[in-house]
Amino acid sequence: MIGFKKHKPVIGVTGPDKGGTVSWVMTAFAVRRAGGKPVRIRPAKAQRGKKLDGLIIGGGADVQPGAYEQEGFIQEYLNETLKNKRISFFERIKRFFQLLSFPLLFIIRRIFSRKSHRLDENRDALEFKLLDQAVKNGLPVLGICRGAQLINVYFKGTLHKDITPFYLEEPNRESIFPVKHITVNEGTKLKEILKSKELVVNALHRQAVKEQGKDIIITAKEKNGVVQAIESASHRFIVGVQWHPEYLPGIKAQRNLFSALVQETRK
Repeated sequence: MIGFKKHKPVIGVTGPDKGGTVSWVMTAFAVRRAGGKPVRIRPAKAQRGKKLDGLIIGGGADVQPGAYEQEGFIQEYLNETLKNKRISFFERIKRFFQLLSFPLLFIIRRIFSRKSHRLDENRDALEFKLLDQAVKNGLPVLGICRGAQLINVYFKGTLHKDITPFYLEEPNRESIFPVKHITVNEGTKLKEILKSKELVVNALHRQAVKEQGKDIIITAKEKNGVVQAIESASHRFIVGVQWHPEYLPGIKAQRNLFSALVQETRK
C-alpha cells in the first residue's frame, strides 16, 4: 500500500504590521499543534491570492468606531484593493535594526500597552475584506479579542468603546493568565467545543460587544454582563472569543478552539 501525506489545512492568521510577534508565535504554535498550517497575514503582506482553508482574526488595536457608527463605512473597506507593498532596501535595513531592539521594545510595549488606544485603519480594511471573503466562501472563522469585535461589527453590530463602567464594584483585571470567570451558554457551538459551562479566562481588552449583529448570538458572559463570546447562528463555524486562547496552551478547553477550527476545514 502506497502511503501519502495528508493535506494540512492552511489557516490565515491576521495581525498588525508593527508588533504582534508574540501573539503570532503562540497562535501559530496552537494551529500547528491542531494539525493546521498557519500563514501570517498583515496589511503590508496581505498574502493576496493565497488559498486559505480557514481564518483566525487576531487581537490588537481597537476597531475603528466609524465601522459601526457610520453607514456604508465597511463597504468602503470592502471596495479597497488589497496590495502587497514593495519593501525598499532602506526599509529592510530599518527592520533589521528594529529586530535587534525587539526585546527592549517588547518590554516598553508591555509597560504602556494599557494606555494605548491605537487604531489601525489599514488592518481594519484588510480584515473586513478577508472576513467578507471567508463568509462568502463558507470558510470557518475564529475571532480572538479584537477579532470577535470585528466579526460583530461586520454583521452590523456595535461595541462598547470602553468597558470600565462595568467594573465599578470589582476591578477590571488584565492578564495573559486566567483571571476572569465566565459562563458559557448551553446549546451553543462554543459549549460543544469547550465542553465546559464554567471557565476562567485571561483578559487584555477594553472594548466589548454591545448590540449584536445580524444572526449573531451571545454565547458567554461575565457575571457583570460583559460579553465574552459570540457566534453566528447562520454559518457553520464563525466563533469569536473575547479572551486570548493562544496564551493558554496548557488548558485543553482552549486548545479545543483551534482543533475545532482545523477540523471544520476538513468537512
